[in-house]
Amino acid sequence: MSSPLSVRFDDQVLERLRRRARAVPGLTASGLAQRLVDEGLRMVEHPGVVFKDGPSGRRAALAFGPDVWEVVAFLRQVDERGDAAIDAAAETFALPPTRLRAALHYYAAHSDEVEAEVAQAAAESELAEGAWEAEQRLLA
Repeated sequence: MSSPLSVRFDDQVLERLRRRARAVPGLTASGLAQRLVDEGLRMVEHPGVVFKDGPSGRRAALAFGPDVWEVVAFLRQVDERGDAAIDAAAETFALPPTRLRAALHYYAAHSDEVEAEVAQAAAESELAEGAWEAEQRLLA
């Protein structure tokens, strides 16, 4: 459910918002403002987490690091548990453990969203592997 809120924007900010919304088919200035406010609040609540665009759409990521879903997927696959798992991730992603914990905190607050991204990545990986196997059979 959504509720209306009247907000006044500086003319230059409003023009930038409208210009950005026009650049994306189907996006409205109101929808973009909603997304940016939501993401801004999430970034305040989870320091170190940013949002970026990509082939799978907009997603949470560590600033200058992997997507949150990638950290979650790695932690599930690694043999280590607890702090040792964080240390293994820190070594793999070349990030300090505190940065990786930011991804865990984000996951704890938004697990449904991150789980959907993990599932989407797994499905896309299976499709890509199937396509590669079909190509290899053709070439054999």
